[in-house]
Amino acid sequence: MTTRRLSTFSILGVCALFALSGCFGPPSPAPTSSSSTPSATASPVTTPSATASPSAPISPSTEPVPTTTTAPSPAPTSPAAREETTSPGLPEQVAPLTVYYVAIGDNGTSGPMIGCGDSLVATTTAPVRFTDQVGPSIRTLLANKSRAVGMSGLVNVLYQSKLTYLGGELDGGTITIHLSGQFMLSGVCDIPRAKAQLEFTAMAASGATSARVFVNGRPIDDVLSLK
Repeated sequence: MTTRRLSTFSILGVCALFALSGCFGPPSPAPTSSSSTPSATASPVTTPSATASPSAPISPSTEPVPTTTTAPSPAPTSPAAREETTSPGLPEQVAPLTVYYVAIGDNGTSGPMIGCGDSLVATTTAPVRFTDQVGPSIRTLLANKSRAVGMSGLVNVLYQSKLTYLGGELDGGTITIHLSGQFMLSGVCDIPRAKAQLEFTAMAASGATSARVFVNGRPIDDVLSLK
């Protein structure tokens, strides 16, 4: 009886031992599917850090250059090209022109006395562009077809004359101008007035101290002579 009871207890003890080993044994290894999942989800986290790293800035040389900054600028006009359109040796400038008219009966009060007790008076135009001032000044005088010079009281005795400026040259202190056409004057006193208007206008334009005027190749004194 004692032997059989021990055997029974022995069997129960062994069974109990196996049951306990099943409950407290080493943990089973984690499934492979669950262990690979974190590594797959963690990989995107490291990707932005590589692109945002300050150790590798974008080089400015790789940026595209706008075409407007690389377009060639137009070539500047050379001084030689500008000089071809102007008179050789004379710089282009902008300034008023000086033109002379007559103050009849002024007796030299307003300017140099000429003719029949008259005065020669200098007037100025609006600024004009020129290289040779003599030509524009004489042409301005000849283009005035009014006897009265505005409200100034001055007179232009050349207003009826049909004259054209041909050219001129400066020799030392003397300016020589050449005209073509004919004079249309109102009387004897207009002869010194017309001559003075032409000569003084030419001297003011050239800076000369004396002037000679030729009309149709002849000296003005011969053309205006009453002989």
